[in-house]
Formats: sequence, structure tokens, C-alpha cells
Amino acid sequence: MSYFTTPSRVIITCHKRLAPYLEQEVKNLGFDIEEAFVTGLRIKASINECIKLNLNLYCASQVLYSLGSFTAHHPDDVYRFLLQMPWEDIIADEGYFSVTSNVQNPTINNSMFANLRVKDAIVDRFRDKKGTRPTTGSDLIGTVIHLFWKNDSAEIFIDTSGDSLARHSYRKIPGRAPMLEALASATILASRWDRNSTFINPMCGSGTLAIEAALIATNSRPGLFRDNFAFMHVLGYDREIYYAEQDKLEQQIREVPGLRIIATDYSNVAIANAKKNAIAAGVAELIDFECCDFADTEVPKENKGVFFINPEYGDRLGEIAELEETYARIGDFMKQKCGGYFGYVFTGNLDLAKKIGLKAKRRIEFYTSTIDCRLLEYELYEGTRREFNKEPAPLA
Repeated sequence: MSYFTTPSRVIITCHKRLAPYLEQEVKNLGFDIEEAFVTGLRIKASINECIKLNLNLYCASQVLYSLGSFTAHHPDDVYRFLLQMPWEDIIADEGYFSVTSNVQNPTINNSMFANLRVKDAIVDRFRDKKGTRPTTGSDLIGTVIHLFWKNDSAEIFIDTSGDSLARHSYRKIPGRAPMLEALASATILASRWDRNSTFINPMCGSGTLAIEAALIATNSRPGLFRDNFAFMHVLGYDREIYYAEQDKLEQQIREVPGLRIIATDYSNVAIANAKKNAIAAGVAELIDFECCDFADTEVPKENKGVFFINPEYGDRLGEIAELEETYARIGDFMKQKCGGYFGYVFTGNLDLAKKIGLKAKRRIEFYTSTIDCRLLEYELYEGTRREFNKEPAPLA
């Protein structure tokens, strides 16, 4: 049996609260969703189809191809089940593999022990069938096997991704407290930006929001920035399938005449780093970078789109007092200079958000690290009050 052409259960994982945006992405790629949950969704697909998913998705973390489910009360049950599986048809004799896991079982107080039992089963199977064994380690640079084990239910997967897809691989200089690339993409997908109008991003830091906006606008997919995926190390991999999918990524990139993405920060170092990251992502020519206070950011009067800012949340009393003034200034800036735009403030401090002094039309739930966050949407009217009718634009 070729796993590359045989459909199986596939779990696509994502960070908490990104699932609605991931679900829309997967549907747009032509897949039917069998089940959606808080941190991902389930479809049916072959590993060749997983190649397409790995290359295209902005909001995903891992694409897991199921090899089978089983009942396990104890780590030895895991070992015995996996010992019977044809690992010699999945991992090369002289290959390298890693084991990851998500374990919630009363017999396990350290997931590393569950990983060890998986590794032992694979190695012992190789020794019995081939008289040799692949090497193993923690670096996700070869074949990756993932164990999901909750209570008495277990499932074993080929992780076709390896390193998390949530990091889009272009960012060489992360800067201070950077936003995860998948989260940045999801917040943009949640907005009403039409991918053609102006995108203004003050306090841009390492440039993640502005860069992700440029990638989404031009339909440039994250797979363009990465050359090693775990599916490449599974026996039966056909590089021509991968090359064909890569060619599709190149062909679907679009030009957006007149698009303006403006990114500013008060720090010269941040702007220098953001420019380097934008160059690595191939979108530097699409972003106007400037070092200035956010209140001095240019707001074009034509082709009005969105104002998108991710201010600090503050974790010390002195910072909070200073940030109260900053949030108030953000509100003043939106009211005075951003008429006709949609305003978006991403924050993990709703008390500070009250200082903005505007009523949010939408409060969209997100999560970053361990912080409960909101993307606050403001209608910034120009002249007399008018209704905005734009809906969030779909991905191409």
C-alpha cells in the first residue's frame, strides 16, 4: 500500500482560536471538512494531498496522516501495537526519524517516556526485519512519527510537516515579542481588508503583520519559503509531485496594482530588521517602511483600507500607566486621521483598550502564548455616518 496515494484520516492542527480561518483555507483548497474542533480539523486525504496542504496553509501547525488507531491502557500496549506495523515501508533503513506526542494518560507523567516506547517499537521492528536500524533524535529533520494518546484511545500518525507550519520560515530576525506568523495571518483573514486597498501597520516591530498582509494580498503561500518537510523523508515520496505543487504556488502569485502597505515603528533597529525580514519574504518592494512615532504615520486619502496596530499589553504597573496614554493616543489618531478606514487593534489587555475611547463593532477572540486576546474592529466614519458593507475577502 502506498500512503502517498491512499486516503486516510488527516488531522490538521492549529493554535487555539485559529480553527475557523484554517477551516476556510482548507475548504478553499477543495477539501471537505469531516470535523472541526478548537485546535484543528479532520479531513480525508492521501500524503500527496498533504503535500498541497503543507505548502498552502497560512494558519496551520501540523498536517498529520493517520496510520491507525488502537486501545492502549499502558505504554506496553503502545509498544506491542506499533511493533506489528511495517515501519520498514515508511522509514529508510539508513534514515533518521523523530517521535512527538500528545499524551493524556494516567500511566504517563512524562511524555518523553511515551516517545521512547514508540521509538523502541520502531527500532525493534527494524532489527527483527532488516537486521539494521535508522538513527533517531529530537530534531525534526527526517521522518516524524506522532502519537496521540488520550485516556485509553491512541492513534499513530505520520507527521507530514515536521517543523511547525505556523512559523513561515522567512523571518530571520524575530525582534521583541514577535507575533506568530500563523496568528498574524489569521487576524488579517478575520478583518474586512479586501487585499487591494491600503494596509497601514504602525508599531510594526519585526514586520510580521505587514509582511503577512503582502503575502496574502499577492496570494504568496508559506510553502515558498521552506525546502524541508517531513513528507520528503517517507519512503515512496515522489519529488515530482512536490515540484508540481511548487510550480502551482509560483503561478498563482498575483500582482496588485496600486497596493500600498505602510509599516512604521519608532525604533530604527526594528525598521531595519523588518526590512530584512521583508526581503527574505520577497515582498520588500510592496511595503513602505518608515521610522517615526505611530501618530506621524502616513494615512493616504485614496484607496482607503485598514489601520492595523498591535500595541504592547503591559505587565508592570509603570508600563500600564504609560500605555494608558498610548492607547488613548491610538484612539485619537483613528478618530482624527483614519476616517473612511476600518481600524483594528490587537491586544491582550482589554482594560487598556477602554482607553481608546471608541466602541468596537466586533471583538474577535484570539490567543497568543498564554494570553487571552481580542482583535477589536472599529468603523471609522468619514463625514456623516455611513454603513460599511465590506465583508472579509476570501483567499484567492
